[in-house]
Amino acid sequence: MIYWILFIGIALVSYLVQLQLNAKFEKYAKVPNESGMTGREVAEKMLRDNGIYDVKVTSTPGMLTDHYNPATGTVNLLEGVYNSRSVAAAAVAAHECGHAVQHAVAYGPLQLRSALVPVVQFASSWVQWVLLAGILLVESFPSLLLIGIVLFAMTTLFSFVTLPVEIDASRRATAWLSNAGLTTVRTHSMAVDALRSAAYTYVVAALSSLATLVYYIMIFMGRSRD
Repeated sequence: MIYWILFIGIALVSYLVQLQLNAKFEKYAKVPNESGMTGREVAEKMLRDNGIYDVKVTSTPGMLTDHYNPATGTVNLLEGVYNSRSVAAAAVAAHECGHAVQHAVAYGPLQLRSALVPVVQFASSWVQWVLLAGILLVESFPSLLLIGIVLFAMTTLFSFVTLPVEIDASRRATAWLSNAGLTTVRTHSMAVDALRSAAYTYVVAALSSLATLVYYIMIFMGRSRD
């Protein structure tokens, strides 16, 4: 019962955080940044200012799929960010370039997250099936549930390692936007607010993953006591 109350509470918070994030980005997408630069131009300038010349800025379709890909050396921005001259676009573009800067300076948490990617990809492919089979066979084959818990623990670890990576990328982004003169006092607070809201989604996701992990551990421990 305690778990379900916690789970429902986290799900509700996650929904509200996502609503707030969408509302803030929609709001700040209507506010022009003082520089008049598009998301692409902001990204290219931040990369150059940090001495990064081997990363390309590209446009990508979708929703909230902006990302930096170290394997291809690209900062991929949504079309609405790539061509927009808004405060929201500048913040998102700078944030993704923050990851490129992390990669260039060998930022520890990013290196750890990159190292975990192959493990997490494997775990994510099998964890739901192993956990389902483990719960169904918990009385006769409890070790299977334990294997599922270990796999899920890897995805939970990845969620928590992601937190400092995302927070640091936003810190680098907002500091650069201010130092480069791309934001004023008024618009800088908007950029900070937008990226802070985005960071909350990662916090909620990590807590949700942890709560689910604890739930599976409780199932396993309950069987062990029996």
